[in-house]
Amino acid sequence: MSVNFKNMVRSVITSIKPAQGSSGEAARHAKRAIKKKFSFSQTVFAVTMVFLFLPLVILVLYSFNESTSMRWTGFSLRWYERLFSERELWRSFWNSVLVAFASAVSATVIGTFGAIGVNWYRFRLRGYVQTISFLPMILPEIIIGVSLSIFFAGAGIPLGLFTIFIAHTSFNLPFVFLMVMARLDEFDFSIIEAAHDLGANEYQTLVNVTLPICMPGIISGMLTAITLSLEDFVITFFVAGPGSSTLPIFIYSAITRKGGVTPVISALSVVMILGTVLLTYLLRNFLKYIAAK
Repeated sequence: MSVNFKNMVRSVITSIKPAQGSSGEAARHAKRAIKKKFSFSQTVFAVTMVFLFLPLVILVLYSFNESTSMRWTGFSLRWYERLFSERELWRSFWNSVLVAFASAVSATVIGTFGAIGVNWYRFRLRGYVQTISFLPMILPEIIIGVSLSIFFAGAGIPLGLFTIFIAHTSFNLPFVFLMVMARLDEFDFSIIEAAHDLGANEYQTLVNVTLPICMPGIISGMLTAITLSLEDFVITFFVAGPGSSTLPIFIYSAITRKGGVTPVISALSVVMILGTVLLTYLLRNFLKYIAAK
């Protein structure tokens, strides 16, 4: 009886030892997981995020500063009150919005039909058209700005909002063209053949089949064109005339005239950041809805 009891105790102890070893192995894996939380790649990512977003945090903070200096003197909303009373600023803002949407719509229409034509049809200069259409993306903006300024001067076209519109349309066109072409490369042309077999002509196929399928690329190209137009400074600087100042030019003039970023510009930046975040969120859900359909 005692021998059986000793054997039973020995078997229990033997069965416990592997469990202890496995728990020790689990502890070592946990320590490795903790160490991996502080890996080099994650550290670089954290530093990059701080580097990118810390200036925005400082900008938002000092937009509520009572003083114009970088020394915090107290919380105040005076710069936001002054922001909405700056007529020249808002005139420049609405000029930017008008040019951005007009040039984006024009570039979207031309770029969409250009991409469909280049993708569908085979003609002799097809390769040259594709190459030339990407030149505005490759060339430096200062070259495009100077070239357009010389062209407008030679053609006798006075500088103003119209010349800014033409410049932004020509600059945004390749981005729309590229995004729609990327969408068409994934296109299943058996759908076109099925539409023709069902009796649809080319116009009906284009309106009811091709454009709805390409809609995510079209909307993405248009949104990209709006963003590039709103933020463009170099090209606009060369083709803008008197009374046609856009928001980037106004901000540049305010900074150079007053020797630094004024709190009014900081308040404007905060408003634009909030508006951009809200608009991005709404459009993201809208694009998801279109892609799901």
